[in-house]
Amino acid sequence: MWKKLICVLAIAALLCGAVTAASGARTVEARLRPDVTVVIDGTARTFYNVQGQEVHPIGYAGTTYVPIRAIGELMDRNVNWDETTHTATIAGARTTPDATGTPDTAARAGDITVSLRPDYTIIIDGTARTFRDANGQTVSPLLYNGSIYLPIRAIGEIMGKTVSWNGNTDTVTLTGDTDPVTDFDTNHPSGGTGGTGSTGTSVTLESAKATALEDAGVTASQATFVRAQLDWDDGRQVYDVEFVVASGNTYLEYDYEIDAATGRILSVDRDAEYYRPTTGGTGTTITEEQARQIALAKVPGATASDIRLHLDRDDGRCEYEGSIFYNYMEYEFTIDATTGTIVDWEVESIYD
Repeated sequence: MWKKLICVLAIAALLCGAVTAASGARTVEARLRPDVTVVIDGTARTFYNVQGQEVHPIGYAGTTYVPIRAIGELMDRNVNWDETTHTATIAGARTTPDATGTPDTAARAGDITVSLRPDYTIIIDGTARTFRDANGQTVSPLLYNGSIYLPIRAIGEIMGKTVSWNGNTDTVTLTGDTDPVTDFDTNHPSGGTGGTGSTGTSVTLESAKATALEDAGVTASQATFVRAQLDWDDGRQVYDVEFVVASGNTYLEYDYEIDAATGRILSVDRDAEYYRPTTGGTGTTITEEQARQIALAKVPGATASDIRLHLDRDDGRCEYEGSIFYNYMEYEFTIDATTGTIVDWEVESIYD
């Protein structure tokens, strides 16, 4: 009897491990932080779940997380969850009031176990987000007591607010006007169209574009912008500005990196790569779905929910760049958007 019981428990453990491995999730140690104060535009905020219980920030790997319901309240958006695709959506004008309840005065800071969920997709106003910490490193959502937690710094920056941390008082402060989220923010939540000081920068995106155009000696009407967004480079915020200019039957490409704090040009690609855009103007013949299937074919068992993918350019060539989190492994790849050839493929354990 005991042998049978042990066998059953072992099989159950294996099945549970298989599910976790397939999702890319893993258990990590974090810290519950009821001692952390979150101040939004001068007002200290307290957050509650739907049962009226106070929920507290979580600290993990130097980043402060708050529940996604609280984030919906901060952004005045509705929050929805699709279990089938592991997708949380924050969008639409909020139709329910903020949750209220009784403050949890007995809560104390302490170590907790949470689930790191790189397999979760978070869509904000129609755009899938990849979150980054203060150093520009990618961070994943957390799952604790059935609630998803997201990094408040990244969320604050998506909202166009300046985010600061006071270690003496354990206070996270978000200040500044809230700007709408735009397509320029795609997969770069530290970005935004920005305004002076709205994302911790002193240079706007439009100013960065104007600087690049002036340096190239072309007007806005002559240029077609391929990419213009706020990004991170070695912990510093920069604007990536890339545009093409018609020149006879070819197109001349310019690629600038501009310091978001000073407006200084950090680098510029003046190698004058020439290329002819394909029909449709995107420079691609492989669709995003085709690229997704090409990558998934390399990782048997992985599904569409395990993959992240976006279109980029490199030396005038359109490429699909992405990653797959599956079975405790991360697969990073680059696919030529014209031929469908995998030009780069790297594999590493997520424990490394």
